[in-house]
Order: sequence, then C-alpha cells, then structure tokens
Amino acid sequence: MIRTTWPQKLFTVVNYMFLSLLSLTMLIPLLHILAGSLSGNSALMAGEVTVFPVDFTWSNYQVVFTDPAIWRAFAITVLVTVSGTAISLFLTCLMAYGLSRNVKGSSIILLLVVFTIIFQAPMIPTYILVKSLGMLNSLWALIIPGAISAFNMIIMVSFFRNIPDGLIESARIDGAGEYRTLFQIVIPLSLPSLLTIGLFYAVGYWNSYMQALQYIRKPSLHPLQVKLRQMIVESDVDSLLQSTMASMQSAEGIKMASIIFATIPILLIYPWIQKHFVKGAMLGSVKG
Repeated sequence: MIRTTWPQKLFTVVNYMFLSLLSLTMLIPLLHILAGSLSGNSALMAGEVTVFPVDFTWSNYQVVFTDPAIWRAFAITVLVTVSGTAISLFLTCLMAYGLSRNVKGSSIILLLVVFTIIFQAPMIPTYILVKSLGMLNSLWALIIPGAISAFNMIIMVSFFRNIPDGLIESARIDGAGEYRTLFQIVIPLSLPSLLTIGLFYAVGYWNSYMQALQYIRKPSLHPLQVKLRQMIVESDVDSLLQSTMASMQSAEGIKMASIIFATIPILLIYPWIQKHFVKGAMLGSVKG
C-alpha cells in the first residue's frame, strides 16, 4: 500500500475544493435559469428567484412548446448537427488516414493544416467564397465551411499513427485496399477517438449561430441558436406575449425556458459519450 504524505493530502483537499468551487460557478447560473423558467411572473419581477423555483409553474414552457417557429428552428438545428457531424467525421477520417500513412507530401499538407489554426480566413473572403459557390440561404452554408476542423484532424492523425503497422500490412496481404482497410480495420479500432471528435463537432454545430447570421437571410432557415438570440437580444419574445396563453407570463421567464429548451438536448447526449471522452482525447494526443 502506497502511503501519502501530508503535502500530498493537502494538495488533494485543496484541489477538490478548487474544482468544486469552479463547478459551482458553472452550475449555479444554469440552476438560476432553470428556476426562473419554472417560476411565476410576480416572483421573477420581484427578483425573488435564486436557484429554486418560486410559485412553480409550467406556463413558460407551454408558451415555448406551442411556438411553431421554435420547433422549426429546432428541427433545422438537429438536421444540421446530425448531417454536419456525419460529414465532418467522414471527411476528417479520410484526410487523417491519408496523412497518417506518411505518403509523399503529407508533411507539407500537415504543415498547411497547422497554418490554418494560426492564421484563419477573414470573414469577407469567406463570405465571397460561400456566395460564389451558391450556398447563401442554404443549409449547406452551415455545414461545408466548417466541415473539417484542423485541430480535430490532427488528433485523428496522431491516433491513426498509433495503430500498429502490422494490422495495416496484414490487411494489404489479404488483398484489402486502402478504403477497406480504413472502414473495416482502422475506424473500428478508433471508436473512442471518433466519439470524442464527434462530440466536438456536434457541440460546434449545435451552438453555432455566426454562420447563420452571415449566410442565412430567410427566417424559415434560421437554426435554434439564431431564434434564441432573437428572443433574448432582439426581444422577439414580445410576439409570443400577444397570445392569450402568454398574456400573463413574464418575458424573462419565457426567455429562460427557451434557453433551457436549447441546452437540454446536448446535455442529454453528453453522458452517453462521457466515458469515452478522456480516453479518446488522450489516445489521440499521446504517441507511444
């Protein structure tokens, strides 16, 4: 049994206290918004809500759930997130596998990829490129420009290089081509990293709204985050307050309910991937 010294015990206690306080700084605002979304109008107006609901009510969520614009934006966000994540993983795996095999010129290409992390494309040239490709007012504008993340691709390259060369050589001896080797051997062995990278992509697609603001002019194509921004920043929630159901509700309560509505889906997905998260990130970042 390994005995720990008192400085090690002190460090462990201080570390746990620091991480607990840091977690509370992230959790308390979310609990406050959740409590506000479940509180009555008078309690919100009086500032009585902290982290527990006051005058408990579901009315704010009833207003949100009966708004067809929110459900349309939700469907668009789900479509962009699912399709975008699948496309991004597919393209990232193809490029990372090619660079991991040390083919001729791969080091130069990898250097150019790293260059894009340091120097990113300006907004105006990117807009001109998207416009010239005919993707304005199209959901493709939310997927294609950010289909491959240089950071995620480098992690996948490092992970693919950790796969023993003997497996690749045995597949080639058995007559497998590069694509068959990738999809039947390399990718099944890379599931922890793929789930981690997939989570990165999914969160990015779910939370993105700058591209929608730049490239989408049709309100019917706005994703959930843009709709949420309109309700919070541009006070678009006032249109909901004109209905009979929402006449006695607080605009702040509806805004808080909308925030929870946009946050819950990604929070529900994370626990399913969390057990692979650290393993996938470490395997893709440490060689040996």
